[in-house]
Amino acid sequence: MNPAPGLFASSCRGDGPARRTARSARRLALSVLASLFLAGAASGAGKTWHPASSVPMAPGFTLPTANGTVSLDSLRGRVVFVDYWASWCVPCRASFPWMVDLKKRFGDTLAIVAINLDKSRADAESFLADHQAADIVAFDPTGHTASAWKVKAMPTSYVVGRDGTLRLVHAGFDPKETAEIERAIAESAR
Repeated sequence: MNPAPGLFASSCRGDGPARRTARSARRLALSVLASLFLAGAASGAGKTWHPASSVPMAPGFTLPTANGTVSLDSLRGRVVFVDYWASWCVPCRASFPWMVDLKKRFGDTLAIVAINLDKSRADAESFLADHQAADIVAFDPTGHTASAWKVKAMPTSYVVGRDGTLRLVHAGFDPKETAEIERAIAESAR
């Protein structure tokens, strides 16, 4: 049994009622998803506060630096700001001067470990020639620590308390959101 002539012909050309309805439904779904994404981004979806009752321990690391190695355990007793970055990351360029200022304001209370994820150390060193580092620069070309820390965006930063617990996770860098990060550092330093 053949369908009525023209019943599917117009939808195969892409201009029939069924095709238009499907296109409209897809557009609506994409619009809803985009709105939800933007609402999440606007509400600060990049940061995660961990309530004191469920604070996880920060994953440990030992990584090479220009002058040896650094380990998270060696920084226990200080608040640690761990920042994952790469030379190709545009927001990282803006975050480096802010981290220098952060280190000046918090002094020895705060250790800043900027962990580079470039596969080529020369790319990282070229970036560092143009952007002053605040404190310690470590290199993880394999990305093993980034996996352990569940890095999803560049840059991604973590505030680690004096006791080694994760106090704040923040994806991306926006100068408008630095006050919240600084507050987490100050509260962790108490």
